[in-house]
Amino acid sequence: MEKIVMIGTGYVGLVSGAGLADFGNEVICVDVDKEKINKLNNNILPIYEPGLLDVVKRNVAQKRLSFTTDIVAALRQARVIFLAVPTPSAANGEVDLSFVFTVVDKLAEVIADYKIIVTKSTVAVGTGDQICERLLNRGVSRELFDIVSNPEFLREGSAVNDFVRPDRVILGTSSAKALEIMKGIYRSLYLIETPIVATDIRTAEMIKYACNAFLATKISFINEIANLCEKVGANVLVVAKAMGLDGRISPKFLHAGPGFGGSCFPKDTLALTKIAEKAGSRVAIVETVIKVNEKQKMRVVEKLLNFIPNLKGRTIGLLGLAFKPNTDDVRDAPALTVISEIVKRGGQIKAYDPAAMGEMRKHFPEITYVASSEDAAKNADAVIILTEWNEFRNMNLDYLKSVMKQPVMIDARNIYEPELVLEKGFKYACIGRKVG
Repeated sequence: MEKIVMIGTGYVGLVSGAGLADFGNEVICVDVDKEKINKLNNNILPIYEPGLLDVVKRNVAQKRLSFTTDIVAALRQARVIFLAVPTPSAANGEVDLSFVFTVVDKLAEVIADYKIIVTKSTVAVGTGDQICERLLNRGVSRELFDIVSNPEFLREGSAVNDFVRPDRVILGTSSAKALEIMKGIYRSLYLIETPIVATDIRTAEMIKYACNAFLATKISFINEIANLCEKVGANVLVVAKAMGLDGRISPKFLHAGPGFGGSCFPKDTLALTKIAEKAGSRVAIVETVIKVNEKQKMRVVEKLLNFIPNLKGRTIGLLGLAFKPNTDDVRDAPALTVISEIVKRGGQIKAYDPAAMGEMRKHFPEITYVASSEDAAKNADAVIILTEWNEFRNMNLDYLKSVMKQPVMIDARNIYEPELVLEKGFKYACIGRKVG
């Protein structure tokens, strides 16, 4: 058992802290947000993540997991300190490391015995070296710390399972001592033969960006193919299925839609272009991926305008606000672009999402939020499916048509068969498939 401090109780920090406690370690989760810590101490989660509350409750009851705002006391107690603080995009697109360095400076004030500093947040390549230099410049002896890069690969909506059954664990460090301690922390994963990739810090930092950029590339690629399929009369679903059957390609992330969003892909692809720019080695493919993704979000609005050229005074029902199902995360979600464009054109919006309406209110408090997909459709001139929540897959189309002003459906997630929707009397558009 290792005593661990997890700095940050956001998505990565909370899931990782609870997961490490479930592995038998003693974990103290720290955050400066007193309200968030109070909620966690009362078994109220600040994020929506299926299965996470059970893990938190179990480990709190076993006294392996605790929450506090006292960062100094926590830092003094533990040998291993995970940094899971926000690393947002700066105004120029680079990674903002200010939260990381704030914690490092605090650690420099209190470090008196050996510590391992682990970057769990997604940080720019070279951050580990900057942390080391910062500590040395503040008078901390090199013998008192080691740096490890341990990037996360959690998918929102399935993060608990991803943490306890990962495809691999990346451990980047130059210290044999730190590597062995980190392997001990993840010892439970040896039972399921999880590969441990041990490498240097910079390579570990690059692995995260390379993985996310590649997955984002697959999404933008299939979206471009989908747009071409519409022009030539092909079916992108069959194209993607056939591609996915090729073992070299795999079917994952070959789902045409309104573009990618969330906390990782938009931020990390942009950051990678800035890292490459600084290094004098452009990543032209990734630059194009970003442009394609922004255009794809607008494709949804263009499809709506094909049916309703003038949106002024029209009511549009939005089904789904989160960037993907099983999460309340709306960061860079396609819904943000769609809402903004509809409102700009004078349209009115009634929106429904099973989990993300509270988060979207922070961005668009002026639009109407309703309690169900049926409510979103009532008196609407069109409905747009933006998130593939399961409850949207089998809606009563007859009822929806009966309560709408106009039976127009934009299925941006391809969850319905065009023939079925057309038979019900709808005007219908989807992504990458021939309609009618």
